[in-house]
Amino acid sequence: MSTSHKPRIHGVSEPVELTERQASVLRALIAAYVGQAGPVGSTTLSHLMPTPLSPASIRNTLSELHERGLIAKAHASAGRVPTAMGLRVFVDELLEVGFLGPHHQRLLDRAFDAVEPGETPRQASHLLSEHTRQLGFVLAPRVERLRLRTIHLLPVAAGRILAVLVAENGNVVERVITDETPISPRELERVRDHLAERIEGRTLVGLRRLLEAEREGLRGEADDFLRRAWHVGFAACEASESDGSDDLVIASRLALLDQPEFSDPERIRGLFAALETNERLLALLEQIAEADGGERRVGLAMSLGTELGEPSLRDCTLIAVPYGGGGDGGVIESAADGGAPLGMLGVIGPQRMDYSRVIPLVGYFSDAVTRKLLA
Repeated sequence: MSTSHKPRIHGVSEPVELTERQASVLRALIAAYVGQAGPVGSTTLSHLMPTPLSPASIRNTLSELHERGLIAKAHASAGRVPTAMGLRVFVDELLEVGFLGPHHQRLLDRAFDAVEPGETPRQASHLLSEHTRQLGFVLAPRVERLRLRTIHLLPVAAGRILAVLVAENGNVVERVITDETPISPRELERVRDHLAERIEGRTLVGLRRLLEAEREGLRGEADDFLRRAWHVGFAACEASESDGSDDLVIASRLALLDQPEFSDPERIRGLFAALETNERLLALLEQIAEADGGERRVGLAMSLGTELGEPSLRDCTLIAVPYGGGGDGGVIESAADGGAPLGMLGVIGPQRMDYSRVIPLVGYFSDAVTRKLLA
């Protein structure tokens, strides 16, 4: 993830124009706010400015930012805090997102080397929490998006065949196919070999599209074997009811207890209750994915405060990025697979988040999970 990359802010449509002085003061205020977890006074800001400004200039600039809704005065304190809008403008317009350092990359690579492919979503969510000190989550891959290695066909009863599709990451997808016409073990093996040639490296979605294209060529074709192979293959990649279930893996909630914003027992209890069902997060992640309008390159997205649509999450930020391919942003590059990601991952934490540190970490996790699942 390079310094030229800017995350797509979910819910923000137009950029906010700031003067150089306003941008500099807002940057300094947010840096101090992230570090000290409280309101920032003008004296503190004067020590953080890259270019010295008089106290009067700082106060005037703070008033301008307040009028634009980017900062707010914190109750009885003389200090200021950024608003949700101010944080969005900072991340979208002012934040320079750099590369994750080589030492940190090596640490993560070693951690992922020890993870079994089938355990990747669960372990990745915990590693996200550990390294970001936020609440990590991973939306596990849908089986229809996993790349396949091979297929096995087994007769299980009269007129029924068990299709076992083995994914490249070791996952197994099973389908029971109804085929009333008797078939010998030798012919079933021929069908398997025929389908195996088409399956390797494709997903269920890609295989289904290939077979749909081949169906036209079978019109008027007298070869019963090809017709049967097509029928078995198409039935094997048909979606089942279990395919539509999303598995959202959320790491231990203990990561959030380190944050001063969640020292209030009532607040943390409400937050954990909101996360328990996962339904709101799933709906939000689906909304973020759909907001890209089917684009092949899906960017990092952020939602915060009231955008999360859950009162208990009003003080939180969600950062999410898709994973599941060799291209930038975690999308599958194969046109046969429709450019859809395997899943999404990210973190939830307080709005007072160190975005310059967390965003590169989430981006690198997307790359690491992609490599692990598609190696």
